[in-house]
Amino acid sequence: MLVMHSGSLRSVNDLYWITGRTKRSLHEMLESSSVLLFIVFALLFILLLLVVLIRKNGTAALIWNEIIREKITNFIMNQSKEQRILNFVLQNAVRGDPCSVVDTIDKYCSQKEWAMNVGNEKGLILDKTVEEVNPSVALELGTYCGYSAVRIARLLKAGARLLTVEFNPEFAAIAKQMIEFAGVQDKVKLLEGPSEGIIPQLKKKYEVDTLDFVFLDHWKDRYTPDTILLQECNLLRKGSVLLADNIIVPGAPEFVNYIRNNPRFQCTNYPSHLEYMKVEDAMEKAVFLG
Repeated sequence: MLVMHSGSLRSVNDLYWITGRTKRSLHEMLESSSVLLFIVFALLFILLLLVVLIRKNGTAALIWNEIIREKITNFIMNQSKEQRILNFVLQNAVRGDPCSVVDTIDKYCSQKEWAMNVGNEKGLILDKTVEEVNPSVALELGTYCGYSAVRIARLLKAGARLLTVEFNPEFAAIAKQMIEFAGVQDKVKLLEGPSEGIIPQLKKKYEVDTLDFVFLDHWKDRYTPDTILLQECNLLRKGSVLLADNIIVPGAPEFVNYIRNNPRFQCTNYPSHLEYMKVEDAMEKAVFLG
């Protein structure tokens, strides 16, 4: 007959208790690991989805670049993106060479930080239009950092001038330095303020008879009212050319509908891509017929 002492029974019971607890701990650890693994895969999937959206969807790309990424970088560096662009140009471009300034901005914005310039691809459409019109007096609505102002100015003939309007005083300050560094300050006059306030002043205050070329690249909801205002102020002549950027992203559907259904304008659409991206965008040219 097998006889077990009470001490031996306690030891066996303790062993069973420890073994059971160990199994439960291992089971809990496996469950925790599974949950953790699921969270990791879910985050990776979300990240992958975000990357695809940014590359393919214009709205997602703008939200990421203009709101999320820019705000985080500005906070970390305690400096605006526009100031970083200017600093890169001052350090890497050739003073007095507008082509070098344009190329340097394109390099920064395609390799480091996205920015809302017209960009190198649509810039070729802008170049071609300016060369075809060969304006004596041009107007730009939306200066931003001065990229397109420099790009236009480098193509202007002797004696021609560009008036560029910027509402944001911080952007205007950056653009002023950019224009001066590029050496085109004699051809470009920067006007700070809202377009709806400056356009009615162009004739008397800035001695503009009519405009040969207008580049619209400011707030998209201002495209239509400012085009109407240009007509009301008799600033357009027969043959004046308007070129509007970003008619798909972020989009200017009201302007497109207005200009294409207006018998006073003859329109041409130029499919392209959002600046420094593969997202589809376009520019719209409208010739005023009088």
